[in-house]
This record gives sequence, structure tokens and C-alpha cells, in this order.
Amino acid sequence: MKINQKLFFQLGIVILFFGLIGILINNLTINLIRTGLGINFSWLFKPASFALAEHPLPYSSSDSYAWALFIGWLNSLQVIVSSLLLATFLGILVGFARTGKNSLLGIISAGYITIIRQTPLLLQLMFWYFVGFLGLKDNVLIHIKDIFIISNQGIELSGFKLSSEFSALLLGLSIFTSAYIAEVIRGGILSVPRGQWEAYRSLGLSERKGLISIIIPQALPAIIPGLTSQYLNLAKNSTLAIAVGYSDIYAINDTIINQTGRAIECFLILLTSFLLLNLLISNSMEIINRIIINSRKYN
Repeated sequence: MKINQKLFFQLGIVILFFGLIGILINNLTINLIRTGLGINFSWLFKPASFALAEHPLPYSSSDSYAWALFIGWLNSLQVIVSSLLLATFLGILVGFARTGKNSLLGIISAGYITIIRQTPLLLQLMFWYFVGFLGLKDNVLIHIKDIFIISNQGIELSGFKLSSEFSALLLGLSIFTSAYIAEVIRGGILSVPRGQWEAYRSLGLSERKGLISIIIPQALPAIIPGLTSQYLNLAKNSTLAIAVGYSDIYAINDTIINQTGRAIECFLILLTSFLLLNLLISNSMEIINRIIINSRKYN
């Protein structure tokens, strides 16, 4: 009897869910018919008629909307991947400092985490863009023999130039996410039983070697899920690029909506793009997690 009730309850939820979806689709279809728009993607092949400040591939205003969206997607990938790498590096450093024996580093890292986590990301992005780069009065802040230059035009590394918009977004996303990653790292390290710490110390291993070879491998299963969550958040937070004028896929979608009025199609493209990206991130991290778990079983 209990099983039948459970099945009927689950069936009712499924019917309710698909019923709501059907109502929404029906209302959307009716409204589109009334406005005479309908849903089509033929406009994707029309000239975009707007310029892009940054484009990793050749682009001109005569190119199609589809090509403009692809360029925006590449721009998004560039800043997301770069920010993931930098945020992970900073998060590991701060996380280790937070759990280390050096009390000064512990206080500094705790202050860093507190300030960054309690400040809105949008405010941090605006700070890095308007104060960190555009606010430079002398144009150049750091100049090291044409190898490393920071100016109001952005960052230059051995001839490789990063615009002020990209640089502000990179620093803002990386520093903001690193504070959360640091706490994930700290939580994972502290989840390892104290007996493991005492065991490697009794064997005469140094703190550094014991941490790397004994503690971290045991902490990784607890770190990976939290790390995945922060990676997904970073990818979604990258849509704030519009606040600093960076030409990511969201900003380009916004421009296309203003020109064509095709809000539904643009949002479908945007949702699909980020869905695929987030699935790629989560599945990749899941594979890494399984490899770690399996390696621990065999060891």
C-alpha cells in the first residue's frame, strides 16, 4: 500500500511539472503569434552591423550575428579558463596559508578571505576596472623591461597584451573565487583525521612532505565537490563582464536583442551555451573525482 502511494505521489509530481511546462509553452506560443514574431533563427545569418573591441578571430561589422555570437563565446571561454586557473592557484596558496603553522600568514589569509567574501563581486569588478586600471594617472604602474607592464591599457606579458576590460574581469573573478576555493581547501585539509597528521610526524616526515604525500591525497575527495561548485559559479559569474565593457557572449546577446528584438532566441542560445559549458566542467570534475577515489582503493 505504501509503495502504491509513493508511486501515485511521484506520478502526480511528474504530471504537475509537465503540466506547468506545457502551460508556459502554450502562453509563449500564443503571445508570439499575437505579436507576429514567431520563433526563427534566420536572423543569425544577417550582418551584425556592430563592432567588437576584442575578437580572437578576424571579425568585422559586416559579419553575421552567428559569427559575432561565436566570437563572444570564445571571449567568454578565454576569461573563464584563465580565471579558473588563476583562482585555483590563488585559492590553494591562501588555503595552505590559512591552515599552516605561521600565525601571521594565517591572520593575513583570514582577513583576505573575509574581505573578499563579504564584498559583492560586481563592486570588485568595478573597482578593478575604474580604479585599478582606468584610474592610473601616470598611465603606467609597473614597467619591467618590456616583459611585464601594467598600465591603464591593461596588462602586457612579453608582448602578449590583455586589455583593461579583460584584465579587470580576470582579476575580479579570480580573486573573488579564490577566497571561496581557499575555504574549500581548508575544509578538505581539516577533514583529514588528526591521527594522520601525528602518524607522518612520528615517521620524521617534514610538514611540507607530509602535507603533500599524506594529507592532500586524503583531502581531495572532500575538496573536489566543493571545487566543482566554485568552478560552476565562476562560469556563471562571468556574465557580469558586461559591467566592465568586455565583449563576452552575454554582452553580445544583449546588443543583438536591442537590434533585433529576438529576446527568446537569444536567451535560448545563451542558456544552451552555459548549460553545455557547465556540463563540461561538472563532468570533467566528476571524472577527476572518480580517478582519485579509484586510485585510493588500489593503494
